[in-house]
Amino acid sequence: MADVLSVGVNLEAFAQAISAIQALRSSVSRVFDCLKDGMRNKETLEGREKAFIAHFQDNLHSVNRDLNELERLSNLVGKPSENHPLHNSGLLSLDPVQDKTPLYSQLLQAYKWSNKLQYHAGLASGLLNQQSLKRSANQMGVSAKRRPKAQPTTLVLPPQYVDDVISRIDRMFPEMSIHLSRPNGTSAMLLVTLGKVLKVIVVMRSLFIDRTIVKGYNENVYTEDGKLDIWSKSNYQVFQKVTDHATTALLHYQLPQMPDVVVRSFMALCLALSR
Repeated sequence: MADVLSVGVNLEAFAQAISAIQALRSSVSRVFDCLKDGMRNKETLEGREKAFIAHFQDNLHSVNRDLNELERLSNLVGKPSENHPLHNSGLLSLDPVQDKTPLYSQLLQAYKWSNKLQYHAGLASGLLNQQSLKRSANQMGVSAKRRPKAQPTTLVLPPQYVDDVISRIDRMFPEMSIHLSRPNGTSAMLLVTLGKVLKVIVVMRSLFIDRTIVKGYNENVYTEDGKLDIWSKSNYQVFQKVTDHATTALLHYQLPQMPDVVVRSFMALCLALSR
């Protein structure tokens, strides 16, 4: 009896509530069985309808009776005592309203996320150590003492010069059309259309390619406000794969001394992909 009082639950009412749940499930099953069987075992249509309605009403009354009994017993079960041991997790929060303090579940989710992040970081570290990316034209064999000073990668070029370079490249490749815009200031954005095969969105920082996205010819490349959509991926996996290859090529090779060569080579790569 002392254990029942310490727990704060009426065990007899709890056992009766379990039986009431089973009875409620049985009565609900009889309702669906009645609907499944339909109107049977009567010669006339009127007799079948009356028998079906009467049987269906009896089953609904049984469900209502069992549900009321379950609600009555649920009030008699009682509430568990809030002094149940939580071990170290009981020190996570001192808020007396425990239902409004999901700190414990949030910490468990953060712990799982941290373990997953550590696992993927280890995989990425191993892959990067196996395949290091060469981001410049400098020779990799030069020793640390003789290594030349790194060239600046943020050359500021006038917009007119960038426009002239893009115009020359556009005339150089008649198979493609290049549309240049500057919706956010001086940074240029290019929309390259290659026949009726694909479209390439190129985000530039001065004359350096900062980001590229490849999409199908029939896909929408604009947002609702009419600007180029530089974040959404293509709906087709083949163009997503082409975007990954193009981004890898940009990361692998850069010429800070001659950025126009990189842009021209990238356009030639896009033209080769369309073929």
